[in-house]
Amino acid sequence: MRFREPLLGGSAAMPGASLQRACRLLVAVCALHLGVTLVYYLAGRDLSRLPYLVGVPTPLQGGSHGAPASRQPPGERGPRLAAPPPPSWGASEPRPGGESSPDADSRPGPASNWTSAPVSPGAARPLPACPEESPLLVGPMLIEFNVPVDLTLLAKQNPEVKVGGRHAPKDCISPHKVAIIIPFRNRQEHLKYWLYYLHPILQRQQLDYGIYVINQAGDSMFNRAKLLNIGFREALKDYDYTCFVFSDVDLIPMDDRNAYRCFSQPRHISVAMDKFGFRLVFKGMSISRPNAVVGKCRMIRHSRDKKNEPNPQRFDRIAHTKETMLSDGLNSLTYKVLDIERNPLYTKITVDVGTPS
Repeated sequence: MRFREPLLGGSAAMPGASLQRACRLLVAVCALHLGVTLVYYLAGRDLSRLPYLVGVPTPLQGGSHGAPASRQPPGERGPRLAAPPPPSWGASEPRPGGESSPDADSRPGPASNWTSAPVSPGAARPLPACPEESPLLVGPMLIEFNVPVDLTLLAKQNPEVKVGGRHAPKDCISPHKVAIIIPFRNRQEHLKYWLYYLHPILQRQQLDYGIYVINQAGDSMFNRAKLLNIGFREALKDYDYTCFVFSDVDLIPMDDRNAYRCFSQPRHISVAMDKFGFRLVFKGMSISRPNAVVGKCRMIRHSRDKKNEPNPQRFDRIAHTKETMLSDGLNSLTYKVLDIERNPLYTKITVDVGTPS
């Protein structure tokens, strides 16, 4: 008995008491854990209700400035994080990976769980004005006429060109609303080359433009000047053009810096043609023109058409222009529109010009 007493009292009893207290604490923790688990289960696994059930205040009960916290959908663990609003798609633009339709906006999806601020329809920024000199220009170009042109393929290569040959820049507003008028008869192959080269050039020049091919019906004398006046009048029925460029179907610029737009004076665009050895012609006229390098053009070689012979009176009529221009021109213009074709790359207007006076 003398040897067992120290084991029942004094410092030798401390290890047994500590173990007993540790066991009691462990049981209490387990009971608390079981209780919390039971409350969580009964609450339908909704953590947002847990503070109300256990009576413990928590920041989850309110947002900043006392605003109520948004409720987290069942099945999602952890706090919800703020997300940027989903992208806004216009009515005419398809949503990525699906069709654009009125029902598409109401379909449930991953983004439908997020709350986003309403976007005002007028919040889109207006487009800036296009720069005076386009940054898309490439300068001198190689112009060749030895490869056939397929207009169907050409239309696919110029998807931004609308039906009728209309185009406007999509990232800026062009101040140049240009109608390009081409007098035409029996030059379909030449027209293909013209469209092949000019559409990319005009787009790089960032013009708001339309192409009008004015086709003279019949086999009477080709009246180029009257076709230009007809093109001027007919183009204005389509759009409020402020500039008009009159171009032959067989002339192709060799440099896209040769701008097909209007300046403060009448502009002579094709100032140096390979037909004349790239020499300036019509010198001494009070008109605007590019320099002889930028103004180089190539002409498609061809024989002169019948009923398109040079007018022997042309120089005399030019000399008397100031006397006749107030009585002969748009104010005396008569013609009949026979057909209008809105092709993918140009508008073709077939007209009866009547007989020359």
